[in-house]
Amino acid sequence: MSNTHKALLYVVVFIAGYTSLGLELAASRLLDPWFGNSIFVWASLIGLILLYLALGYWWGGRLADRHPQLATLYSIAAAAAVAVALIPIVSRPVLQMAAGIFISYDTTLLAGSFAATLALFSLPTILLGMISPFAIRMLVRSTDGAGQTAGQVFALSTIGSILGVFVTVLLMIPTLGTRRTFIALGLLLLGWTVLAGLHLRLRRALLWLAIWLLMWLLLLPTLAIHAGAATLYEQESAYNYIQVVSNGPEVVLKLNEGAGVHSVYRPGMRLTGGIWDYFLLAPYFSPAPVRPADVDSLLLIGLAAGTIPKLYTQVYGPIPIDGVEIDPAIIDVGRRYFAMTEPNLHAVAQDGRTFLQHSAGTYDVIAIDAYRPPYIPFHLTTLEFFTETRQHLSPDGVVAINAARTRDDFRLVDALAATLAQVYPSVFIIDEPTQGADLGNSLIVATQQPSSLDDFRRNIAHLSSPILQELAQRAAPHARLAPVQGTVLRDDKAPIEQIVHGIVLRYLLAGGTD
Repeated sequence: MSNTHKALLYVVVFIAGYTSLGLELAASRLLDPWFGNSIFVWASLIGLILLYLALGYWWGGRLADRHPQLATLYSIAAAAAVAVALIPIVSRPVLQMAAGIFISYDTTLLAGSFAATLALFSLPTILLGMISPFAIRMLVRSTDGAGQTAGQVFALSTIGSILGVFVTVLLMIPTLGTRRTFIALGLLLLGWTVLAGLHLRLRRALLWLAIWLLMWLLLLPTLAIHAGAATLYEQESAYNYIQVVSNGPEVVLKLNEGAGVHSVYRPGMRLTGGIWDYFLLAPYFSPAPVRPADVDSLLLIGLAAGTIPKLYTQVYGPIPIDGVEIDPAIIDVGRRYFAMTEPNLHAVAQDGRTFLQHSAGTYDVIAIDAYRPPYIPFHLTTLEFFTETRQHLSPDGVVAINAARTRDDFRLVDALAATLAQVYPSVFIIDEPTQGADLGNSLIVATQQPSSLDDFRRNIAHLSSPILQELAQRAAPHARLAPVQGTVLRDDKAPIEQIVHGIVLRYLLAGGTD
């Protein structure tokens, strides 16, 4: 083999490494709209990719010993390139089927993402894994220097993988989108494989045909991810798959797999009928007397498209509201589709805990609506985080948290309440009526000053606002003092995923349906 052909082969190895990690990062974004990005989804994705690479290394080494020919190696690389590029084409029916099982039976994310990953990424990853050991076999002609050659091959492959991580995340996905990123990765590998194998003549026409096919795919218009007549808008942001859906007279915001609603809006809306309404009652858990005029400021962590600020502005007037949302694209969607244009709302695109750590402000209410099981940011659930929230409350302030549950499994609610009780003197819960459904939400409220349920009852008894009166009548029978038992969550140990998946498993074993 000439030095030129060796150099070309080394570049194929480099690009294969680039493609393998680019595939893994693009795969995570492909799964996000259907299964989210919890630690279990990442665990199944990384574990399976490593398994497929191991199979590829083993199979590639065996095949190289039996058929040590460059034509065979470049055929494997070309097949890998085409398989990578076809992932977005075949992904829709596979992911729709897997997500359908997840949404219909509320099964664990691990099982759904495992099955989807197995079907979508096994063949291209195994083929990519075959390239490095095959290349070593072709480059090594004697035992002298074999170790150095093997080291060079794996070093180039690893450097390519490192580059694949950053270029894919920082450039390709934001510029091309997830689906075109797969096609571009395949086209890059296939193009260089054709260039490296021009001298072989064999299969050259087929390789050029494949390149033209991939270029055609690259130019195709991007198809909707969750296609549907009710979809008004969809976008893949740096953090989420975002979908705005028409639901009769209202619009709703859905994120990632789309099983839950994160914001709702309709013109002339008084109350939503959902858990967001209950945040309006949080101030009245403080020691009596508390009047609506005493509510002067709000910090909302988990702004989404602005449902809670709209309710607070309607009831309490144009009080200063800081709304923190980690995804700036969601803030933009809120302004465009949810009339999130209140002049008293200051929307901040930042992580909620980071905002607190750099803010000197104090608030009468700190509302946290950033949880959507099982995608719960653990650092917003811990004793250390709640200690930070207390430092930003006014002397009579409250912190209120929306937490999901099933009809009879309150482990997540109890863990959050137990953690809050380590920081705050009084903790209360309003359980939103499920109206026969198996799944529901609870609002957990902790007060800066010691308080009681009698204080809450006295405060709501003197409300004059029709909206607050209606809401108080609905919520009062379901208000209770929080139990002190439950797992205390800390920065060092916050087993949120285990708690949530334990709830889901129990729910499944009981035969529940959404």
